[in-house]
Amino acid sequence: MPPKVKVTKTMVAEASFEVIRASGHENLNARTIAEHLGCSTQPVLYSFKTVDDIREAAYEIADRYHTRFIMPEDTNENPMLALGLNYVRFGQEEKNLFRFLFQTDKFGGKDVTVLMSDPGLSEIMGIMAAGLETDIEQAREMFLTFFCVAHGMASLLANNSMEYDEKQCKKMLENVFFGMIAARKGN
Repeated sequence: MPPKVKVTKTMVAEASFEVIRASGHENLNARTIAEHLGCSTQPVLYSFKTVDDIREAAYEIADRYHTRFIMPEDTNENPMLALGLNYVRFGQEEKNLFRFLFQTDKFGGKDVTVLMSDPGLSEIMGIMAAGLETDIEQAREMFLTFFCVAHGMASLLANNSMEYDEKQCKKMLENVFFGMIAARKGN
């Protein structure tokens, strides 16, 4: 008889992420995680004290996944427009993860100022400020406006309240972005 595979804390967290991704955070429980792992619920609950603790571990994985998903790959493209379009696509392609990250009471209550102070945005803010010939503070203000529009579109898509049309989404983001530039220059 082969030895039983030991279910690790990492395996439980990753399985939780996959359950949420496939069927939504509302379907996450010890049984669905165990089914995904092919084990009983006992090893799932051995690694974590509560399902809320498992949910928090899955949130960390989902947050890292989201960050990788939205970061622009093409350096020739306008980084803000690429970031915005990737964010909108995330809402369309990863509906369950988007709702888990941004529309749950427990995890979605982050203030937008927390996002604005994220060190991961420093490079984008620097590029944006240089490209717009402005300071970092004005670049942050423009980013916040742009983010609110992109987040609204992604939310509509994640909740099936809008049909995805990449050209239309890109045009709306361009209108906001270039409109902010024109407003800044007084045009």
